Amino acid sequence: MPLPKAYRLKSRWDFQAVFREGIRCHSSHFTLRALKPLGAKQPYTSMDAANVRIKPTSCDNLARTKIGISISTKVSKRAVVRNRIKRQIAIALYQLMPKLLPGWRLVVIVKPKAAESECISQQFLQELEELLAKAEVINGYS
Repeated sequence: MPLPKAYRLKSRWDFQAVFREGIRCHSSHFTLRALKPLGAKQPYTSMDAANVRIKPTSCDNLARTKIGISISTKVSKRAVVRNRIKRQIAIALYQLMPKLLPGWRLVVIVKPKAAESECISQQFLQELEELLAKAEVINGYS
């Protein structure tokens, strides 16, 4: 089951913003990049505003947590393996969605070890939950 379209991180601009400004958390199979909601940021000076181009977004998009999954050919040369891992991660994230705080932008980066270990969805779920708690994205931070 894929993530609902409203919760997917799609544009290149969004991915770049998360990689440029987001926090990092690591585990054995994943790296999580998380960008806090715009309202949680410190106010910036006018000098910063001249250097940063802000893409206009609607209020509806800001309320939802957007999630992207990045899996390189370094994980596996075979698309079948990469897509299977991506589906397992999407299922795990779908189960965690009710616990996520609104407005975050997340990118889950898969490490090559994920393909070697033949991880099952339950292990992915547990590891992703720990990463999200470490990044303080889950309600109550578990």
